[in-house]
Amino acid sequence: MYKLLRSLLFLQNAEQAHHFTTSSLKRVLKIPILGTLFRSAFVLEDKKLEREVFGLKFKNPIGLAAGFDKNAEYFEEMGELGFGFIEIGTVTPLPQSGNEKPRLFRLKKDEAILNRMGFNNLGVDEAIKNLSKPRKNKNILIGGNIGKNKITPNESAVNDYIICFEKLKPFVDYFVVNVSSPNTPNLRDLQEKEPLKKILFALQERNEIDKKPILLKIAPDLSNEQLLDIIEIVTETKINGVIATNTTISRENLITEKACVEALGAGGISGKPLLEKSNYVISFLHKHSKGQFPIIGVGGIHSADDAIKKLEAGASLVQLYTGFIYEGPSLIKDIKRKLIQKN
Repeated sequence: MYKLLRSLLFLQNAEQAHHFTTSSLKRVLKIPILGTLFRSAFVLEDKKLEREVFGLKFKNPIGLAAGFDKNAEYFEEMGELGFGFIEIGTVTPLPQSGNEKPRLFRLKKDEAILNRMGFNNLGVDEAIKNLSKPRKNKNILIGGNIGKNKITPNESAVNDYIICFEKLKPFVDYFVVNVSSPNTPNLRDLQEKEPLKKILFALQERNEIDKKPILLKIAPDLSNEQLLDIIEIVTETKINGVIATNTTISRENLITEKACVEALGAGGISGKPLLEKSNYVISFLHKHSKGQFPIIGVGGIHSADDAIKKLEAGASLVQLYTGFIYEGPSLIKDIKRKLIQKN
């Protein structure tokens, strides 16, 4: 059924299809009988799925990655599809339109997506307005993925992260510091030791009262030496964990013709081509840190077996995005079934 729907959606521009799907889901789930049918079709709950990670209790270990619900508009609806946690954002202090359209492309042969969205969002105040609304599902955990505005120079970036952190703190369960998107000029420079420590220490200073877990989202394109630096930074700043990984700027091993990919231009690639790359990063961090901190594994999960590989590599939780687009909400239930069987 979903494959038929997907074939129709894939006739549309990728960004238009996203907005159509999310707004349609919101309308459909407002109809009581349809909401009940959705839940019975996709939701699977079991005590065996519960996880406690960085002090939070997750009803299941499958989350929706940042980028899907940028303004905290659809987290309740996505929770109805069976996700255990939703990460909203990336949120910036001020609204920004992001990069010029078109900026979201499907690489169908690779079951991948290329995006250069550029942190398009309505700003932290809009996200707070949406998060403040009464919730039907109070069990869904919300992560706040925070970044800097494009116009903010790197030397002042820490202020943007502080603004988002302090404003969002009462409304989210954990934070993710995003310095790894390839679509904001020079943002990845903030992954270097000193600027990154400056941001993380500044947030930790403001995290003494009503502490919230702070995670760092990293790129899949880091060298082993840089990954060792990440372990050192996490240990030194005493943040709670890492999300591995963001999209890749690599164009290696794609099935899509090189000329086609080049014609699409710059951006990060997610989906199947990212699976092994992100798994390597997870495994490296887990092994060399001796499992000192939790890792959320994201990148290339298109099947239950893909999710299991992430967990076996050292992830405590996993997140979906591109695989969810290609495979549909049944993927969430498939992963849950596999995890229950393994337990």
